[in-house]
Amino acid sequence: MLYNLLLPYINDSHIANLVHYLTFRSMMAALLSMVWVFAFGPAMIRLLAKLQKFGQPIRDDGPESHIIKAGTPTMGGLIIIGSIITSSLLFADLRSIYVWTSLFVLVSFGMLGFMDDYLKVTQNNTKGVRGKMKLLVQFLVAFIACYMVQAQANEFHISHISVPYMKNMLIDIGYFYLPFAAFVIVGSSNAVNLTDGLDGLAIVLIGIVAACFGVISYLAGNIVYANYLQIIYVPNVSELTVICGSMVGGAIGFLWFNSQPAEIFMGDTGSLSLGGILGIISVVTKHEMILAIIGGVFVIETLSVVIQVYYFKYTGGRRFFKMAPIHHHFEKAGWSEAKVVVRFWILGIIFAIIGMASLKLR
Repeated sequence: MLYNLLLPYINDSHIANLVHYLTFRSMMAALLSMVWVFAFGPAMIRLLAKLQKFGQPIRDDGPESHIIKAGTPTMGGLIIIGSIITSSLLFADLRSIYVWTSLFVLVSFGMLGFMDDYLKVTQNNTKGVRGKMKLLVQFLVAFIACYMVQAQANEFHISHISVPYMKNMLIDIGYFYLPFAAFVIVGSSNAVNLTDGLDGLAIVLIGIVAACFGVISYLAGNIVYANYLQIIYVPNVSELTVICGSMVGGAIGFLWFNSQPAEIFMGDTGSLSLGGILGIISVVTKHEMILAIIGGVFVIETLSVVIQVYYFKYTGGRRFFKMAPIHHHFEKAGWSEAKVVVRFWILGIIFAIIGMASLKLR
């Protein structure tokens, strides 16, 4: 909004000229988002604690150390979503369809997550919206978002997938691209949701991935850098750098309250929405496969659940892991929660480095 309001005065005002720079707007979006969470976080925590009689339901079969978490309020994702929307609307170029598409996914998945959290806290159980219904809504939103993106995409690249580490290697999957892109968004959303099980674990990993895609958005939207790095140039996609910046700021602010012992959980309200927006950003920037590398911890967490479910089903009730997702397996193996979280953060940084290296190693 500020960008659009001050655009006519770029040559007449130093402040207006400053807002013209994408890097400045992205940093300001991160700062505002962080301040927003710091400012409204305490009041939101008190309000949610008052409204939620039992707080976040705790799994009966979970680690014994989690019993003390009973009563901790959830739906903290509302704080993060609010910070991202405010920062993005203030500092992003609102003429960009990619900005609106990303916010559409954020809000839509956030509403779904809110309904899921609401059913859990009011019924005091770990069940929420039925799985099939949740997937149906997610895919519906994802297809709408992907259609909006494809309506703006370059015809040559509209159905292509970029292969990491390979020079100029694009795979045209034709009509299968739309369901593939929708799968990326839904998969990203649910992967983050599965990872959100320990204090501070998911929010830091989200911040790491968002920071990486902030860089990718900036490079992919600049024709000079895109040509030099031999990545797909996507006009106007650099505005997503502002949204990624706001996500990083919101993640840092939320970690203040979500670090062990957590004062609040982001809940499905936060995990589904933040995972979804990371998915749509990867689709828009044409770096869908890179998301799986940078978000490697999310992929591992998801695979651990898939392996556990199928192993249990086909071996007559035996378990492959002590508990899934895999972060609970390590807790059951005797690791402290803090050790699991920090080591998974380290893995997240390693995956981020490997993924970002693909921009140059081709």
